[in-house]
Amino acid sequence: MSTDLTGRVALVTGAAQGMGAAHARRLAAAGATMAVNDIRDSAALRTLATEIGGLTAPGDVSDPGECVRIADHVAGIAGRLDVLVANHAYMTMSPLLDHDPDDWWKVVDTNLGGTFFLVQAVLPHMRALGAGRIVVVSSEWGVTGWPEATAYAASKAGLIALVKTLGRELAPERIIVNAVAPGVIDTPQLQVDAEAAGVDLATVQQQYAAGIPLRRIGSADEIAAAVELLADFEVEAIVGQVISSNGGSTRTRV
Repeated sequence: MSTDLTGRVALVTGAAQGMGAAHARRLAAAGATMAVNDIRDSAALRTLATEIGGLTAPGDVSDPGECVRIADHVAGIAGRLDVLVANHAYMTMSPLLDHDPDDWWKVVDTNLGGTFFLVQAVLPHMRALGAGRIVVVSSEWGVTGWPEATAYAASKAGLIALVKTLGRELAPERIIVNAVAPGVIDTPQLQVDAEAAGVDLATVQQQYAAGIPLRRIGSADEIAAAVELLADFEVEAIVGQVISSNGGSTRTRV
């Protein structure tokens, strides 16, 4: 069964590259009118919007006022707002005692706080429609933790708790909230891991793949397929759940 999002309007944050761009393309192919966000306007963001026939909605989601502006901008131009894919992320890695506190909180404020503010901003628009879909991109590290990624792992774990709570709170309104927790995915964010480990990108990709039962890292398109499933308005019984798309690394033994 293919997803039909014809007539729906979807906002994807952090969409200028990597998984966010893949999510936007996937939902556009399913018929949705797309709004794509990133922290700032860029040629990449505009090119993506043109490619998928959508609109740009740049802005810093860690700012609650910006989140309201972004949601209202999208709904004002497109006439409605049915789907939010909270994909944005900021990540740095550091040993705990060396991590600058301001940067630690920037990670949490962007990833967890930004999603909180976005959900608050889109809710009035979804309530006006009597239904909605919110898909939050967490991380395997939010389930397992990871050395030298305390801020990132904590923020992603917080997203999982947020999704489980909002799933219960909003389901009576037919606003369905779920999450995807990707494992290691081949996106530009892996460069942060490589630099923290002091190796090149190809090496860190190989190292991660060796620890995954599937023996490879994931692709952005694979995560986008899970996002599409959770954005489907025909799929309503999946509520407050986390799809662990990680090649089996948190469910099987080697």
